[in-house]
Amino acid sequence: MTLDSVPLLDIDPLIDDPATRIIVCCGSGGVGKTTTAAALGVRAAERGRRAVVLTIDPARRLAQSMGIDSLDNIPRRVAGIKATGDGELHAMMLDMKRTFDEIVEAHADSERAAAILNNPFYQSLSAGFAGTQEYMAMEKLGQLRARDEWDLIVVDTPPSRSALDFLDAPKRLGSFLDGKFIRLLMAPAKVGGRAGMKFLNVGMSMMTGTLGKLLGGQFLRDVQTFVTAMDTMFGGFRTRADATYRLLQAPGTAFLVVAAPERDALREAAYFVERLDADGMPLAGLVLNRVHGSGAARLTAERALAAAENLEAGGIVDQEAGNEAVRDSTGPSPEPGTAEHAEPAETADTSPETPHAETAADGGAPVEAQETEEAEETGEPGTPAEPAGSAELAEPAETSPEADTPDAAPEPAGAVPEPTVDALTAGLLRLHAERMQVLAREQRTRDRFTALHPEVAVAEVAALPGDVHDLAGLRAIGDRLATGRSPA
Repeated sequence: MTLDSVPLLDIDPLIDDPATRIIVCCGSGGVGKTTTAAALGVRAAERGRRAVVLTIDPARRLAQSMGIDSLDNIPRRVAGIKATGDGELHAMMLDMKRTFDEIVEAHADSERAAAILNNPFYQSLSAGFAGTQEYMAMEKLGQLRARDEWDLIVVDTPPSRSALDFLDAPKRLGSFLDGKFIRLLMAPAKVGGRAGMKFLNVGMSMMTGTLGKLLGGQFLRDVQTFVTAMDTMFGGFRTRADATYRLLQAPGTAFLVVAAPERDALREAAYFVERLDADGMPLAGLVLNRVHGSGAARLTAERALAAAENLEAGGIVDQEAGNEAVRDSTGPSPEPGTAEHAEPAETADTSPETPHAETAADGGAPVEAQETEEAEETGEPGTPAEPAGSAELAEPAETSPEADTPDAAPEPAGAVPEPTVDALTAGLLRLHAERMQVLAREQRTRDRFTALHPEVAVAEVAALPGDVHDLAGLRAIGDRLATGRSPA
């Protein structure tokens, strides 16, 4: 099954629909998720939506392309949007630690919040604990949706090694909070007072001694202090994680799987499509970025290579002018022995009786007469040859007039000769053959994906000659997204 037989992903109806409140761009790393999310936000805003783009990518490309000095945890208005109606665009970049701090400050009293924020274990956890970034993205999405300030939220998922990290983050955090180790550390706080300390010292003295040796006594105390302070917040974490997960399953959410026409990226995309279907997530379709095309697709790679080799080897397409004239002759060839066949030989014959019949190239006076006329015009009558002993007088005769012209100057040593027309043509043919081979490889990769998932709508985005670095580039990507098909 080819790509032409699968349904086309219509982007404009998706972003124009008021019921669409969240668009999640997901996929493996390096396939253009951030650029796709930004282009969707720009196009939606310019078509009248109040949109905000939430990116988790730490790169600064998004801020630069939107003309913003820097992005942080606060949505920033994007200038230069040619919006219709009430359309506007904001952009923000997830600050993982700041989002975690906001959660603590919002769900704990000031004294407990200060104890948590100053805890060394919390500082390490909020800055780089595995899965924290993905969970904080879910938290920030829930916060933006709860504010109801924007009618469209476009999410650029974290640049994770696995496309499943974003979906698994709430469940992983719930499993961590409900784990035996956390419950064990929370036990003294739940028992309370001296009884709790006695329980910890007597019942778990061996375990805490071993952990103290492995992790360090101070680290273990920091963990216990953190868990004790977070005890009342753990239920809130689980509740919000579950609520955000249900929000992703709601009809107002649309997932766009972003990929490139490469084997690894489409294999990851196929796996993600299957996972979204298994979890009941609403899949809108596949965005295929960086698709190559050619304006001369009828010239196959094989024919282009054969023509290039023929030119380089001096084949039939590289004949001399005389042979070309014979080949292109439309009249019948004269028969041997006829008058027409012998005529060129008679014309070429020169009679010995006319030694001075040689004329100038323009059919004028004989050569000797022409030389005499030139001598008269210059006022230098013909003289006999100069004596061999006069070197100064002989020097002008030895110097050709053409030697004084710039064209006759010798080429510098090591100069590279200019390539011939045939060499340039052969090089272009080989470049075209390489492009056609890339197109064929991309087509085979796409066909394998569509054979596995023929029901998934696909939008192709033709590759741009350079990187996107401004709003004009994002608009160009949006136009290609709306078209949905790469030019042949």
